[in-house]
Amino acid sequence: QVQLVESGGALVHPGGSLRLSCAHSGFDLGWYAMAWFRQAPGMEREGVACITNSGVPTFYQDSLAARFTISRDSDRNVVSLQMNDLKPEDTAVYFCAMRPGFGCFGTDAYEYWGQGTQVTVAL
Repeated sequence: QVQLVESGGALVHPGGSLRLSCAHSGFDLGWYAMAWFRQAPGMEREGVACITNSGVPTFYQDSLAARFTISRDSDRNVVSLQMNDLKPEDTAVYFCAMRPGFGCFGTDAYEYWGQGTQVTVAL
């Protein structure tokens, strides 16, 4: 049974940093991709970043690449999202997702999802 468990969400001031983690278990695939998505109140879920099991990162929004970093620890089965210089518009529930197969694709391509972790950026 595939399980994705996010952690690390919090209330942070503008300009601050957070590191989100996604602990994953229950699968042993030759090719898969892990991604972070986010959903702000009243908005559609949007992609943040993705990383393949070979360690190749992709950002769904180029503007985030300057502030966010996605990484994976294959020994611990954890995918992390380091977020720096956070802005109020980064406020959202952040979700971890996994898709079997090669490459990073859009939201609908991801088969497994975590429950999400809340990130709030405010004074």
